[in-house]
Amino acid sequence: MDLNALQHILGLVPGRRVACVGDLMVDRFVYGDVTRVSPEAPIPVLARSRELQMLGAAGNVARNVAALGGSVALVGLIGGDAEGKEALRLVGEEPGVEGYLVTDTQRPTTLKTRFVSGGQQLLRVDTEMSRPVGGDVEQRLVRTILDAAQGAGTILLSDYGKGVVTEAVIAACRQAAEAAGAKLVVDSKARSFGRYGAVDLIKPNAAELANATDMPTSTDPEIEAALARAMELWQAKAILVTRAAKGMSLAVRGEAVRHFPTAPVEVFDVSGAGDTTLAALGLALAAEADFESAIGFSQLAAHVAVGKVGTATVSPEELIEAAITAHMAPAEAKVATAQRMADEVARWRAKGLRVGFTNGCFDILHKGHVAYLTQARAWCDRLIVGLNSDESVRALKGEGRPVNDLESRALVLAGLGCVDLVVPFEDSTPIKLIEGARPDVLVKGADYSEEQVVGGDLVKSWGGEVKLAELVNGYSTTAAIARMQKEQA
Repeated sequence: MDLNALQHILGLVPGRRVACVGDLMVDRFVYGDVTRVSPEAPIPVLARSRELQMLGAAGNVARNVAALGGSVALVGLIGGDAEGKEALRLVGEEPGVEGYLVTDTQRPTTLKTRFVSGGQQLLRVDTEMSRPVGGDVEQRLVRTILDAAQGAGTILLSDYGKGVVTEAVIAACRQAAEAAGAKLVVDSKARSFGRYGAVDLIKPNAAELANATDMPTSTDPEIEAALARAMELWQAKAILVTRAAKGMSLAVRGEAVRHFPTAPVEVFDVSGAGDTTLAALGLALAAEADFESAIGFSQLAAHVAVGKVGTATVSPEELIEAAITAHMAPAEAKVATAQRMADEVARWRAKGLRVGFTNGCFDILHKGHVAYLTQARAWCDRLIVGLNSDESVRALKGEGRPVNDLESRALVLAGLGCVDLVVPFEDSTPIKLIEGARPDVLVKGADYSEEQVVGGDLVKSWGGEVKLAELVNGYSTTAAIARMQKEQA
């Protein structure tokens, strides 16, 4: 999606109302380190270090709609337990999300607990009841849907098969969509999609489409055949199948299937990516975008989401940065803000990578700089270079410096294979960047002592180390400038 189209949609979505209906979950992530195997059984021992809880399933869809600027009415079911109270608390903490939660004291709140070490899930434990709701609970859900969906531009129905999405609930969503003039979009894990009726859009993934039609879905022709069969089986007005790295394919009644490829992206964690896709798609449709624009918007959101840890949300600012970066040369994409640096470091750490940091003016890049940076990179898995701004260089080196402006210096550094990220800074020292990156290793030249390295004590305080790189004699920016001035004299 190009930047102009993205900004157009982002300008339309603030305040657009979306109703998110369906199975609500609490996602719990328990993080820790594994350093040994249990003597009781051949299983890893996780030394717990921290725990996070967030809304999942329909709740995660709602979080993403709100994060993108929409207004959300969240309809779901909770139990009369501690996790239900936690779900209420989490909903209350989400700006832009109105909670319309119905309590069923006869069933537990759906809880997924994931145990994670080094960026890998070791185990997932689910607490749930999949029995369909009925009686008074079902009727309360129906009444709540009709109330919550008033004024909505889109109703997003998330059916994870946990018992909330009954025939009566589906009928209530269709009725509410008709009353509000809203589009009804279904995301379902069901074997059959026929029971949803004439909804505006159903969004299966390729495996779900294959399962529902008993047809292969690996290639474009196979997808087209499976979609043709799905259109015969279901009453939906349109079907959008998500195909991971192969993009998406859209079938609209009476039209040829259209394929929407996606740009290659490094996938870190697919948890919740489908929810992000649904949220962005639904919000764009609520803003009256056409299918093509809404799909482009949702693909960009998913592109950002898979680069994050866990069921993370996506912001408009991240979408804009991703759209800009997608059209950059590889070197340009390495030049980052302090915030993006922090996000990248979080991803690197979750993968168990060792992060290094160094800084300097790097005015006229020479052999000595390359040797220095190569040595620094050998001490870590990812190297960040803090780069003094032009004003900062001038304050340190005097008038006439830098010879090369900030953009030129940043791009030349970013073009080196040993450099993973270049982060400009305005201050006289890079201490704020060091605090933000929390590197495992801080590198400076051997013309410094460890005691002289800015941030050295700080890095050591969290268990990092300071390394002094050897310098190549006879090579420096000052010496290069002196040689040029002598030649010009």
